[in-house]
Amino acid sequence: MRRESVAVAIPVAMLLGVTAIWGWTFLIVKDAVHVYPVGAFLGLRFVLAAILLTPVFVRGISWPSLRAGLFIGGPLAAGYLFQTIGLTDTSAANAGLLTGLFVVLTPLVDWLIFRARAPWITVVAAAVGVAGTGLLTAGSVHGLRWGDVLEVLTALSFALQIVLLARVPRELPAGQVAFGQIVLAAGAFSVLGAGTASRAGLPTGQVLTAVLITAVLASALAFWIQTWVQQRLSASRTAIILLGEPAFAAGFAVWLGGERLDAVQWLGAALILLALLGHETVLALTGRSSIQPAMEPTTTATPGTA
Repeated sequence: MRRESVAVAIPVAMLLGVTAIWGWTFLIVKDAVHVYPVGAFLGLRFVLAAILLTPVFVRGISWPSLRAGLFIGGPLAAGYLFQTIGLTDTSAANAGLLTGLFVVLTPLVDWLIFRARAPWITVVAAAVGVAGTGLLTAGSVHGLRWGDVLEVLTALSFALQIVLLARVPRELPAGQVAFGQIVLAAGAFSVLGAGTASRAGLPTGQVLTAVLITAVLASALAFWIQTWVQQRLSASRTAIILLGEPAFAAGFAVWLGGERLDAVQWLGAALILLALLGHETVLALTGRSSIQPAMEPTTTATPGTA
């Protein structure tokens, strides 16, 4: 039992670290795309991430792993496109909070595609988390804007990515699957940003710093960790853990970005953290594990082909 608890705690802790990184980079990306085109910035970010992972995974990479990653890279690229464009028309805190809606969309998408049922504690935690997200958004001074709508589309795209990642068989190396996702995104954003990059000229030091941080920490490393973790945790449980991202985003926006939250928004952040910690505590106390068994490659090696 103790060994199983440790086996669960390690991927949970790693995924929490990823949510902190992503929460921090909302501010970094918002500042960068304020002075540099979105398509060009995303192209630089994901091309650099692909270059960083190429020496590690290009040798001996299997076609099933690359194919799975390329397929899942579609919703990943769509999510980052919606999210980054949305950041040009909403606050970093709002972007992080609305992205957190994926927690309720993930079980819904999982049910619509795979007819998967979530444990009762996951349903309760999702409801509490969404309530917290609503309180955090309710205090926004500018109301609903076009950028907010794009962040909701971001949540839907990431929910689909989470569900598909949960179906990747364990025997497919996590790093190779992550590499496939980043390659797809790099190619798509390179084409999308080619014209704007030539007109924008060379990026400034601020933009280059943002590219380095997001490419190394928030893309190459984070997606590798996320893919490895999701081969061991269910899609619904992963969504609850990733719900920490909007809380981190709001915290960094206040601490580093000078944004302000009122009492209602702070209550929302507290509810999100309660959903996250309560979910993990109940699972630990009841001795339940959401580590998934290795999937049969003959039925799930290529997500979405069934």
